[in-house]
Amino acid sequence: MLAQLPPGAVAVLHTAPEVVRNGDSHYPYRYDSAFYYLTGFTEPESALVLVAARGAAPARSLLFCREKNPDREIWDGFRYGPEAARGAFGFAEAYPIEDLDGALAQLRAGAEAEPVDLLPLLADMRLLKDDSEQATMQRAATISALAHVRAMQHAHAGMHEYEIEAELLYEFRRHGAQGQAYPPIVAAGANACVLHYSANNALARDGDLVLIDAGCELDGYASDITRTWPVNGRFTAPQRQLYELVLAAQSAALGAVAPGRPYAGIHAAALSVLAQGMLDLGLLDKNTCGSAADVIADKRHLQFYMHGTGHWLGLDVHDVGTYRDLSVADHPSRALQAGMVLTVEPGIYVRPAAGVPEQFWNTGIRIEDDVLVTATGHTVLSAAAPKSVADIEKLMP
Repeated sequence: MLAQLPPGAVAVLHTAPEVVRNGDSHYPYRYDSAFYYLTGFTEPESALVLVAARGAAPARSLLFCREKNPDREIWDGFRYGPEAARGAFGFAEAYPIEDLDGALAQLRAGAEAEPVDLLPLLADMRLLKDDSEQATMQRAATISALAHVRAMQHAHAGMHEYEIEAELLYEFRRHGAQGQAYPPIVAAGANACVLHYSANNALARDGDLVLIDAGCELDGYASDITRTWPVNGRFTAPQRQLYELVLAAQSAALGAVAPGRPYAGIHAAALSVLAQGMLDLGLLDKNTCGSAADVIADKRHLQFYMHGTGHWLGLDVHDVGTYRDLSVADHPSRALQAGMVLTVEPGIYVRPAAGVPEQFWNTGIRIEDDVLVTATGHTVLSAAAPKSVADIEKLMP
């Protein structure tokens, strides 16, 4: 980071504040991702100051954090304090957080008075995961895959969505994940047609599909997996038709993940398959809508598929980084590079509507995997979660 700053520049990053839930109770603390990326430090009330080299003056990195406080540590737990933090996290300098304002006044005295947003620069850095980050994300995806397997194995008709959710959360913690990367979606039946469903309180009835979008957070890094399966262990014929369509769309999208390929090609590959399937299954009328290309051009697919096919994944579940190359005048789709991690998640959502075959009504299906771009193609980090019809039906009781 220091090497990318202009001479004498002063960069300041604060971590996230603690947030009151209600009364004197706080939400579980989660540090700021950009701050953690540069420091590895997880305590609140902290700041990082970077000073770029200028002439004979060397570069400096300064951590500001809470001082040791034996009384508060009895209540809230261990604090590093500046001295221990300096050694544990490799900072040349560390000071009490109360000294930050005075230090900044001195450091900024010789710097240009032009504020610049650091986040775009940090976003580009965070897009490419090093070996350690890749290993952590592989482990997070594996834990989440095991949780999805557990949910499938323990589910049965008559369970509430929250009971299935409990199986996921148990498996996350059992394998050492710190918690969930985002609020899990456990949606049975028609609830799966709500993209960000969050109530998780309905009954899963015999014949329902259950859509689970859930992933753990491990050492700051998110995983994000979606699987859809029949709560009674067997797909009906209409469910299977829609499911196989989404699975084929995901396969096409995964085929577009390789270094040098445009990010937008992933969505285009999935959408082409889905649009043709909408016509073939009678969701859209061929006489009215024409070809798959016509469906896409006229945006008729949006009735059944209204979101993109993925996003970056990392310290945030919807991780930072642009999807277009802003260094080129017309901002084309960004080329994929080895070390990027992204999700691939096509879906289809069929609500009751005139002209739509009733056997497909109230069905929502999404299949999502975490994918690492490699030098030769890609690796599906979440491959341990089964997704073929045969594998799902074999696994479930």
